[in-house]
Amino acid sequence: MPITESNYDLPSHKEGCHTQLRHKTTNTTQGPPILFVHGATYGATQTFDYAINGRSWMDEMADQGFDAWCLDLTGYGHSDRPGEMAEAASLNAPLVRTDDAVVDVLHAIDFICAQGAHDAIDLLGYSWGTVICGRVAGQCPERVNRLVLCGALWVEKQTGFQASRIPAYRTVTASSALNRWGHGLEPGVFETIVDPQIAADWCQTVVETDPDYDAAQHAFLRAPTGVRADYEHCAQTGLDWYEPELIQAPTLIVVGDLDIETTPEQGRIVFSRLSQAPSRQFTLIGGGTHSLLLENRRFQLFDVVRQYLRA
Repeated sequence: MPITESNYDLPSHKEGCHTQLRHKTTNTTQGPPILFVHGATYGATQTFDYAINGRSWMDEMADQGFDAWCLDLTGYGHSDRPGEMAEAASLNAPLVRTDDAVVDVLHAIDFICAQGAHDAIDLLGYSWGTVICGRVAGQCPERVNRLVLCGALWVEKQTGFQASRIPAYRTVTASSALNRWGHGLEPGVFETIVDPQIAADWCQTVVETDPDYDAAQHAFLRAPTGVRADYEHCAQTGLDWYEPELIQAPTLIVVGDLDIETTPEQGRIVFSRLSQAPSRQFTLIGGGTHSLLLENRRFQLFDVVRQYLRA
């Protein structure tokens, strides 16, 4: 079945900027729309819609009859970069805090609902996106049918934690992205969970999405650091990033057992606090890291999510 792709420019929380919202669908679409929200470093179009062997997660969802959407938050992917990202990072405060990202997501939800005459959508967050989506679901329960948290990020108070001076953005090279992917794994394990060439290709491709990328002069991706500022605030004060108790949507938490960034333990804490969710499910997938959605076992993730949303 042919898949139709459309891209839309939406208002950003940042004056003068726009975000990009991508839509993939077929003429067999059924049920409410689903919106994918990315994490702290890479845009949605480079994660949920990155094709491996010719197919992305968005493609899989569209082929299965889902009305699939993904949003690049301000400063990420194909969305506009705030003017501060053209300046030295040290000159400005951290960009794109969680509150800002929530505004971007609510703009997207309003647009999606208006397109299809829906009152609510399904919402899927990955990594930092789980915090954003968790907050949206708690603040606006009438807008969320079902909630999926892939790698549910949670921060507890850390004794003696000292907050750092955080610049406006940070930089990521292809080699640092690849090293981060395999960090913490025993020797030889990385090659069993993802084809190393696929991993290297993805890292290079995602870094080249920086609008000023140049192999000789600018061989890195800039990522806003608002998420880091929020993380450190929670770690220092012990204040909750969001309140899972406010979530009223059926909620799935799914995580890879090798994820050392949004760990299974973090997911279990969130799961234990979903006191108002009418149903909740926690799924642990063996042999998956924080980048499970791009790895060999990604189809297990896709199946778990599809089955939960169709239940």
